[in-house]
Amino acid sequence: MSEGYQQVEKAILARRERVNEALPEELPVTRPEHLYEATRYLLDAGGKRLRPTVLLLVAESLLDVEPLSVDYRDFPTLTGGQADVLSAALAIEVIQTFTLIHDDIMDDDDLRRGVPAVHKEYDLSTAILAGDTLYSKAFEFLLETGAADDRSVAANKRLAKTCTRICEGQSLDIEFEQRDAVTPDEYLEMVELKTAVLYGAAASIPATLLGADEETVEALYNHGLDVGRAFQIQDDLLDLTTPSEKLGKQRGSDLVENKQTLVTLHARQQGVAVENLVDTDSVDEVSEAEIDEAVATLREAGSIEYARNRAQELVTSGKENLEVLPDNEARDLLDGIANYLVEREY
Repeated sequence: MSEGYQQVEKAILARRERVNEALPEELPVTRPEHLYEATRYLLDAGGKRLRPTVLLLVAESLLDVEPLSVDYRDFPTLTGGQADVLSAALAIEVIQTFTLIHDDIMDDDDLRRGVPAVHKEYDLSTAILAGDTLYSKAFEFLLETGAADDRSVAANKRLAKTCTRICEGQSLDIEFEQRDAVTPDEYLEMVELKTAVLYGAAASIPATLLGADEETVEALYNHGLDVGRAFQIQDDLLDLTTPSEKLGKQRGSDLVENKQTLVTLHARQQGVAVENLVDTDSVDEVSEAEIDEAVATLREAGSIEYARNRAQELVTSGKENLEVLPDNEARDLLDGIANYLVEREY
């Protein structure tokens, strides 16, 4: 592992700890306990906290301060005054968790982060309510930053639009499962909506709250879109190549469920009968040997390498947008995180 990679992981870990420490305070288990236990369940199960890390590092870079040297709860803005950027980071993380809970319900997945999915650990109704509670809490958190009213409204508008687009992307993802003819451009549009817009929000919301100009806000949003799409492509690759116990869910589930990915779209263009790569439509019944054989076929078609190259192109494009930030350690860490998103192994 390179020194730069270690620094990135250390930066993520340090900010993950700040987020994890704040969650019990901001999202306590109160009455009704069953609901709030379910609401906290997936948050407490772990997670890398990549999106809130991006948000906090953007704030540090914008203000040109030494990383971890300033209280996130009382963070200086570019125009004087303070804003609670940790509350904004929490808002992003609970929106991410809300999407995971509902995504697992729609896909009827058994595992998430190595533990039973919320609807399996509790029940369907409780899981839906837990997701809805997290959705609502995100806007409460973002309204509690203490930023100027116009900036607070703009940040909440960005998050609201982000949530709408995530739903649009999820709907397209479901639609694509029933279609054979999906183009790479359609896939990338779906990924932008379903996954990348939340990275865009994470990168741009701190700039809005802290009073950056519109050019900076939009450049950071575009950074998030590019690295978010790369992140999803890497996720699709990991679903095929990472062991189930490390992945936290059944390897190859996307393939079994006929999800369209850049890998399978490329393979179809090479003449591979993707729908016949595994001989089951049940994640519970697929064998590791079947997945190994399917991955070998996709690798032979050049589809694995194609997806990896596309992800790297997006990361390169995304990093160019970071040039609106001051040249400092926090920006270097954001650059490193962009690389990390396509180099991670789970």
